[in-house]
Amino acid sequence: MMLTKQATEVRKQWSETCDCVIHEKPVFVKRTRDKLWISSLDTLMDILSAYTFTADKYLEDDGSVTLSLNEIDLVENGADEQAAREKLGAAILEYSSDYYIEYELYSHAQNRKKHIPYILKALTIDNPEKIGKEILCRAGKN
Repeated sequence: MMLTKQATEVRKQWSETCDCVIHEKPVFVKRTRDKLWISSLDTLMDILSAYTFTADKYLEDDGSVTLSLNEIDLVENGADEQAAREKLGAAILEYSSDYYIEYELYSHAQNRKKHIPYILKALTIDNPEKIGKEILCRAGKN
């Protein structure tokens, strides 16, 4: 790929490369057979904006609300929707942290591989309340 910079060049020009990534555009890097991409978190968030957390909402007999996340198998219950969102936002961030810590294991598991963009989104937001507010809820079917 002609847009790719060699790792040696990037290493020698680290400060300039960082400035480019932050103020101009992402950078493609090649090191021997390995290829990588460096971008700012703002660019990453722009890319991840296409990924949305969605949940099915269930009104329980006791008046509480249960939210069941569709993208990742997480379920939380709260006194009301707001409380359930906050708990689910915290659960998403906790799971995302665990996933990142054990990335090599989780990212290779067939049932968890598709979680990667949601994990990156949660870790980039890094705020359970904000994550909870971003969850799109729809009525679940009992």
